Amino acid sequence: MEQKLAYIKEWLGTGSIDIFGLPMSGKDTVGIKLAESLGARFLSSGMIIRAMEQEKNEHYTEGGALAPTDVFYEWVLPYFGREDLKDSGLILSSVGRWSGEENEVMNAAAEAGHPIRAAVLLNISEADVEERWEVVRDAGVRETGQEATKREDDKSRGVFKTRIKEFIEKTMPVIQHYQSLGLLVQVRADKTREEVFAELVDQLYDFAQKNR
Repeated sequence: MEQKLAYIKEWLGTGSIDIFGLPMSGKDTVGIKLAESLGARFLSSGMIIRAMEQEKNEHYTEGGALAPTDVFYEWVLPYFGREDLKDSGLILSSVGRWSGEENEVMNAAAEAGHPIRAAVLLNISEADVEERWEVVRDAGVRETGQEATKREDDKSRGVFKTRIKEFIEKTMPVIQHYQSLGLLVQVRADKTREEVFAELVDQLYDFAQKNR
């Protein structure tokens, strides 16, 4: 695996790999590990937007909806031009999740010297991510020692369902666009973290060889 990672790192340079998937598919987990393995930097649009919402006391994504496109452009796109990222490859977690945003992402990334080299789709079923959500929720209840009220449970479940709906309706067209450009790498995500990461490395290695 180390040889494959070294090859991917050389191929990536200061470019970007954008990782997509349903909620609970493991985008951030896999993305952070990939960034660490390649000596790259990790950027999550979700993390950036949540931090900005807290700072500005805004609530665009509170109910599970995606942030408006103009907000995404204002808050997230400037990160590509940051001086501290200039010499690094970037691993992105769902940067540009609304159909049409991918073009602006690609332009901003290229202009800043971080062109999109590949987009990764972590393939997993809705049933599997819902099962993962149940496990995480139940673990949280056990940890706090408190039973969630039905109203609280219904609210959190509703937010999760909205996030799935947003992905299917707004993000899948983004992924299809990357596929039409020959940039899509697909990885099965219904396995252990170690297995998913190993397959991701294998798939990126093969993709890098074909697109050197």
